[in-house]
Amino acid sequence: MPSDPLGVVLADDHPLFRSGVRAVLETAGHRVVAEAGTGEEAVHAVEGLLRDGQRPDVVLMDLRMPGIDGVEATRRLSSAPAPVPVLVLTTYDTDALILRAIEAGATGYLLKDTPAPQLLEAVASASTGRTTLAPVASAALASSLRAPRREALTARELEVLRLVATGSSNAQIGRQLAIAESTVKSHLLRVFEKLGVTDRTRAVTLALERGLL
Repeated sequence: MPSDPLGVVLADDHPLFRSGVRAVLETAGHRVVAEAGTGEEAVHAVEGLLRDGQRPDVVLMDLRMPGIDGVEATRRLSSAPAPVPVLVLTTYDTDALILRAIEAGATGYLLKDTPAPQLLEAVASASTGRTTLAPVASAALASSLRAPRREALTARELEVLRLVATGSSNAQIGRQLAIAESTVKSHLLRVFEKLGVTDRTRAVTLALERGLL
């Protein structure tokens, strides 16, 4: 039994997986204080516990769930007045998703094939604010730090890109924003340059992956 049992919130849309993680945690002496099948349920569960004066020590968060995803749920929990550490536990290991989760405020990032002892160590670390990253997450973060920093999109460029995402043509965007079609093209060219892409579809896809839209 640990000297200080931890209260953990489990957020995953697969009940069988939650049962397995619950068993690992409870065998180690920790308590699962709430379970959630969506990102929104996870946020509401934590908020409810806080209202009742029962602050959870860690949230174990999957990323792909119905409704708001784990990244957005992580962002909401991390930016709350009383933030709770979020440890991502997922099967998804793409660089873009890893970076989005870390930028959203995740304390750590593990894959679901992590052995139980390492998971328990990571939970304990997360409860004290220490970071634990799976090797693939460490590599993604290191790669991001080595990559040249690109200039951020301006508010107008984001506005143009949002309209592109709706399927609007340059002419339609110009009419909606009351600017010339040539100005729309100039904004898009700057967007392409900043995102490192060459077409509208890839620009929208990459912006969505990075949580810009």
